[in-house]
Amino acid sequence: MVAEVLDIPLNKVLVDMRRMGGGFGGKETQAAPWACIAALLANVTKRPVKFKLARVDDMVMTGKRHPFENNYTVGFDNKGQIKGINIEVNSNCGYSPDLSDAVTDRAMFHSDNAYFLDQATVTGNRCKLNTVSHTAFRGFGGPQGMMTIEMVMDDIARHTGKDPLAIRKANLYGTDERNETHYHQKIEHNNLAEIIDTLEESSDYQKRRKAITEFNKGNEILKKGIALTPVKFGISFTVQHLNQAGALVHVYTDGTIHLSHGGSEMGQGLNTKVAQIVAEEFQVNVDTVATSSSRTDKVPNSSPTAASSGTDLNGKAAEAAAKTIKQRLIDFACEQYQVTADQVKFENSNVIVGDQIFSFAEFSQLAYMGRVSLSSTGFYKTPKIHFDRATGKGHPFFYFATGAAVSEVIIDTLTGEYKTLRTDILQDVGHSINPAIDIGQIEGAFVQGMGWLTTEELVWNEQGRLLSNNPATYKIPAINDAPEDFRVALVPDATNREHTIYNSKAVGEPPFMLGMSVWSALKDAISSVSDYKQSPILDTPATPERVLWAVESMKAANQ
Repeated sequence: MVAEVLDIPLNKVLVDMRRMGGGFGGKETQAAPWACIAALLANVTKRPVKFKLARVDDMVMTGKRHPFENNYTVGFDNKGQIKGINIEVNSNCGYSPDLSDAVTDRAMFHSDNAYFLDQATVTGNRCKLNTVSHTAFRGFGGPQGMMTIEMVMDDIARHTGKDPLAIRKANLYGTDERNETHYHQKIEHNNLAEIIDTLEESSDYQKRRKAITEFNKGNEILKKGIALTPVKFGISFTVQHLNQAGALVHVYTDGTIHLSHGGSEMGQGLNTKVAQIVAEEFQVNVDTVATSSSRTDKVPNSSPTAASSGTDLNGKAAEAAAKTIKQRLIDFACEQYQVTADQVKFENSNVIVGDQIFSFAEFSQLAYMGRVSLSSTGFYKTPKIHFDRATGKGHPFFYFATGAAVSEVIIDTLTGEYKTLRTDILQDVGHSINPAIDIGQIEGAFVQGMGWLTTEELVWNEQGRLLSNNPATYKIPAINDAPEDFRVALVPDATNREHTIYNSKAVGEPPFMLGMSVWSALKDAISSVSDYKQSPILDTPATPERVLWAVESMKAANQ
């Protein structure tokens, strides 16, 4: 964008990005205008320029997650199993498309969430409105798409008089004829039922469900609700060419390693994970790996660090570069010491060559003296992905990340105020590269998703100007909004059967949608006002005002 604005070649623009102070999607495209303004001023004045927005200006001028208005018509049997469904998703794009095409695509792809939709038609509309142009945000349309089918599950449950969890389990993807999505991708290595059954037992769901029902019978003012909701999230950019990454690795003669990759560190631990991968390949301490800033003169043409693919793509590219250097070291050892490749091992920061043991630093020096190249680029592109927009068929996702959450809430029917009492999460991250980072991502994503669905209300005037433009009028979740009892676990002994980096699974976006369990739990509490006979209409964000209105509607319908 800077090159276009200044009308200069791309190789004249050097971007050096050490880290971002948070991302979540808003900086994927909408950082470009401010970069271009700074570049234009710098080019004219021939002086460095730093350009910063005031908080209110930032909130007014930059796009938000796409608001959606979704509708459905569903047919189901006496067991609550869906036999036909029409879903319409309408995305508010603002005044220009930005990333709206891909956001709406992903909403359509994820309109099934974890459920087999027999005889399904999903329609997506991109709507032009008079607001700021909306953009990417964590989940990128997936959350907006999933919400509709989770609402369907709750509505069917109230119609049939069954537990919403029973309806969800009845509609889960299975095997054979019930394992194909509405866009004709087969669901392979499906562990959704196992995750739900494990979480149902570990969270004492059934026991708590009975206790909550009894509590609600004896309390007119306070009502409790509980919900278990799953997540199945497709991992890959839906725009095929973005599924590629590069990396650059140098080994120095003292055994230290330099790493540069095309990903952006924004607090999600990407640099830590990719450094771990390089250290693992050479079997050295991760402290010997220095990760430099992401620079366009080191790794060109990098894709956005988005779609939960940062570690998948950049980790594989770094692994490829490290493997190239490692193979050169093995070849050098075989030639210099007359051993076979299987007699060369990398262990505990050492290189073992036959009966001889060298430190990694010593062997790096020897290889340099032997004129071995200790620098390499690496490249990776995601395999097996394709999609034909004309036919609506394909294999747009390399694999699916899965998980589930149980949330319990309590509401005050006189005021609409509520509190999340407990949340239990079980997430499949495959073979975790760094469990501490993964658990942190899950906790943060859940709270962020919960905030999106409960407190973060955007208010626009008729002219399309944002009125909730500061922290006083836009309520993001704080520590007191997090569940009082918060339990997060990773699926034990898990491994991704697809050939991802060390058989791990993406963790950035999938847990965000676990926040839907809070929304469903709020609806469960409200439904208890009608003795669970009515399914409340609770638009999001489910602010206390909306909860109160839903409660009043339940009371009116129950009279």
